[in-house]
Amino acid sequence: MINVLIADDQAMIRSGLRLILETEDDIVVVAEADNGEEAVRLAGRERPDVVLMDVRMPVMDGLEATRRITTRHTGTRVIVLTTFDVDDYVYGALRAGASGFLLKDAEGDQLVEAIRVIASGDAIIAPSVTRRLIAEFAERPQAGPVTGLDELTDRELDVLRLVARGLSNSEIAEDLYVSETTVKTHVSHILSKLHLRDRVQAVVYAYESGLTKPGN
Repeated sequence: MINVLIADDQAMIRSGLRLILETEDDIVVVAEADNGEEAVRLAGRERPDVVLMDVRMPVMDGLEATRRITTRHTGTRVIVLTTFDVDDYVYGALRAGASGFLLKDAEGDQLVEAIRVIASGDAIIAPSVTRRLIAEFAERPQAGPVTGLDELTDRELDVLRLVARGLSNSEIAEDLYVSETTVKTHVSHILSKLHLRDRVQAVVYAYESGLTKPGN
């Protein structure tokens, strides 16, 4: 069973999300929070597998709440629900430790699938959010030196570049003419060698290290 915490300051959105999730046999909503501070408190009490996190909330925003939850409770993963008018927050949420991003207008089945993917230990970013995220990187100054690239093989570097472009494992497999299982193995090795939690962190790493640049 996947335990989910919903954090959003709008009661109508929380109710809508709960209605969608309550139809699934393998998902249960264990708590709801209407601000970031409450989300942090409830995450500590309930220890949910996944938190659906809004960004703009009173008392404590979703970015700080995400940072505290992912730091204190490594078994809890966060999906940030975003809209086009809050793109500026996406980069910050990545840095705060979010494992997934979805647009608030996503279909119910997309939300359910995202929760299952995140709960399984993977990560997910909506393609449209990935495009906006790349644009964010284009406008930001280059970060300081990032080490670790020399630990990767040439093929792992190829895979990391494609992960940074937002490609799925199956799309990477098609692009490199290898099996999807091989891609999964490469991604696992990349995360292990670079000490990264998931492929969302790998996207950040690829851009901040200079391995990939917007437009490549």
